[in-house]
This record gives sequence, C-alpha cells and structure tokens, in this order.
Amino acid sequence: MAAQIAVVEDELALAANYCDALRQRGFAVHHYPDRAAAQRAFGEALPDLAIIDIALGNEPEGGFELCRQLRSQSRELPIVFLTARDDDIDIVSGFRLGADDYLSKTISLVHLQARVTALLDRTAALRANNGEPTELERGHLTLDTARMRAAWRGEALNLTVTEYWIVEALARRPGHVKSRQQLMEAASTVLDDSTVTSHIKRIRRKFHEVDREFNGIETAYGMGYRWLDT
Repeated sequence: MAAQIAVVEDELALAANYCDALRQRGFAVHHYPDRAAAQRAFGEALPDLAIIDIALGNEPEGGFELCRQLRSQSRELPIVFLTARDDDIDIVSGFRLGADDYLSKTISLVHLQARVTALLDRTAALRANNGEPTELERGHLTLDTARMRAAWRGEALNLTVTEYWIVEALARRPGHVKSRQQLMEAASTVLDDSTVTSHIKRIRRKFHEVDREFNGIETAYGMGYRWLDT
C-alpha cells in the first residue's frame, strides 16, 4: 500500500506542485487548504507523514498549532514544515513543537521528494523486526528499537522519529565521536549542520526534563558529538 502523505498548504498552485511531485514517487497524497480541514481528516485517520506550512489562511501560525495537535496524537508520525518563513525563531519554534524537518519553499521538488522518501524509509526500517534484539541498554538509557521508544532511568523520553535516530546512532558506540554527516547518514535523511545542532539541543532538553544532571551527550568541538555512558 502506498504511503499516505498529507500536504497542508493554503497556496493552491504550490500545493498542486508538491502533490504532483510526491505522486510521481508513488505516494498517495491528500491536500488540505487550511488547519480546520486537516484537523477533521486527522481526527479520522492519521497520514504516514505530514507536510505543513506555518501560515494557513488567516492563521499566521496555524501550522504550529496543527503540529502541536498532531504530536499529541502520535509521537512517531514524521512531521515536516515546508514554509517561506525561514528565520531562526520560526525554525527553533518548529523543532520545539516536535517537527522532524524544517524546509524552505525554495527547496527543489527533487530535494523534497528525497527528504520525504528518506523519512519514510527510515521509519519503516526501524519498525521492522528482523529477529534482532529490540532492546538496547547503555547505562541508564534504554532503547526499544522496534517501537522507536527511549527511556532514561526508567522515565519515558518523548522523542520524535529523527531525535530517536540521532540518540540511537550515538548510543550504539559510546565514546566514539559521530560527525554531523555521520548522524545524517545514520538517520537516512538529509539535514544541514544547523538542523543537526537544533536537534541535539532539543534532545538534551528532553533528557533534562527527566534528569537535571544528564550529561550523556558530549560536544566534540569541531568534530561532532559522542555518547558517554553515565
């Protein structure tokens, strides 16, 4: 069955371009012109991936509110912001709300296709159980690789799909530095350096929410990040 992609975009011409490009990759694409229409649809069934603009109709931050709602419905659903608003405040806000990626509308359709495909492929791979152990323990960290869930000192961490990928990539080889490029490759997605940095900051904040003393992710300046067993 084709993956179900939701495109929430109020500019109809742009939405048509996005939908056509994604259908060319074999996805089943559904377009919603505003937050209300998307919420009605998501109340009945969630898509496999959502692409959302921030400004929707007369709601300058309708996309942020929709992201917040979606993340409350599903921790694992990949959410991508595709927007003309690319200043640092909006980008940080998007990641704080739980987005997995934040793209500018200047992105090429080929690049958009690649980002969506990578997110869906990695999600499917992590959910597949190939007979390998589904639990990984590193000190106080426990990872359920089949369900993409993480816990620290027994407390569940509310990680998004991309955040989980990054934590797993670091934790699999404690003490070894992972460059930003290696973290991108481990996540099977395309992120720029600033986006990786934003994800690391958000991940640390989530650990700190359950343990103020957490220091398991160390920055190796000029090189990348490493996991420290603590």
